Amino acid sequence: MWRREVEWLLCVSDSIVELIPSIQQFPGGGTYEIMETRPRSDLYANLPALRKLDAMLIDMLDAFSDTEFWYTDRGIVLGECAYNSPASVRQEDKWWLPCPKVPPNGLSQETRKKLQQCRDFANQILKAALAINSGVLAEMEIPDPYLEALPKSGKECLGEIIYHYLTADKFSPECLLDCLDLSTEHQTLEIANRVEAAVHVWRQKNGRRRKQHKKKQAKLKLSSWSGKVKGLVNDTTDRNDFLVQRAETLLQSLRIRFPGLPQTTLDMNKIQYNKDVGQAILESYSRVMESMAFNITARIDDVLYVDDAMRRSVSATESLSLFSGLKPFSGQGSPYGSPFATPSLSLASRSPRRAPPLYTVKREKGILGGEPEKAWSYAGNLSSRRVTGVTPERD
Repeated sequence: MWRREVEWLLCVSDSIVELIPSIQQFPGGGTYEIMETRPRSDLYANLPALRKLDAMLIDMLDAFSDTEFWYTDRGIVLGECAYNSPASVRQEDKWWLPCPKVPPNGLSQETRKKLQQCRDFANQILKAALAINSGVLAEMEIPDPYLEALPKSGKECLGEIIYHYLTADKFSPECLLDCLDLSTEHQTLEIANRVEAAVHVWRQKNGRRRKQHKKKQAKLKLSSWSGKVKGLVNDTTDRNDFLVQRAETLLQSLRIRFPGLPQTTLDMNKIQYNKDVGQAILESYSRVMESMAFNITARIDDVLYVDDAMRRSVSATESLSLFSGLKPFSGQGSPYGSPFATPSLSLASRSPRRAPPLYTVKREKGILGGEPEKAWSYAGNLSSRRVTGVTPERD
């Protein structure tokens, strides 16, 4: 069914062609140049790539025919115990989606490895579809209703804080993004819309000033004021070009930090007011591939999350059962009946031992008054001091 509907959508692109020169040969040996038809350059480059991405996604979905996990209605899951079927965090936002369930012991390692490979593969397809969609939107013309609804100045678009940082001498887009409140997707998208609107406001001003300058220059060719007016216009346009460059850098940094940012107001206006059938086919087809790849990645993340929660639950249960099998400590086998009892030690039962002498000094004969040679210990002299009260003299 899906393949048939895609063929219905893409059959129109066969008539969107362009003429290119080609060389053909006469039967007699001569050559001549003719114009051949070929699909338009953007369709010729992007349409086969989108067909390939579509085929890879369908093959990936067909591979999930026999799996270890399954899905249950959310109402049934809420009636069960939480630890038997842990719900994914992502499911809280999208309540209409069924909840994945895994076996009691979790998925096998082979299944987890296969799911991780499919997730990485779908993520690469998502990036390719995003690149094609962004390129097609960039080539679309900016509709007049969007330009007419823009404010009159870039400062009014950005606000006081962003405009102050954008016109400062030193500018860092990362520091500016750190100062802004990007806690929710709505606020992030609002800042992207403001910066994008300011870019087009400054570009419009530059275009109008250049046109006015050309008209004035034609009138003031012979006047001495022509050079001064030219310098004034160039300074103003250069400043606006400088601000446009900074704003585009800020917008690019914002999209790099938030790759899943929804379409801005300008993108939605381009899609709404677009009159090119070929660009409409490429944009819609790439957007469908982007949405399908994102949903596959999100559903695989849900299954892996539930499997991780189930594994943690099983490991926690095993740990509790392991600790419940251990017996508490008892003092029955200890020689002391109470842990507060202290064994009694008798000082009389311990035989005192004399401390070894710290060092020994020998006196030689004739050094001090010719006293006979004798050996004494420092510890022994201390003991004699306590007994006799005589202080021994040191040599």
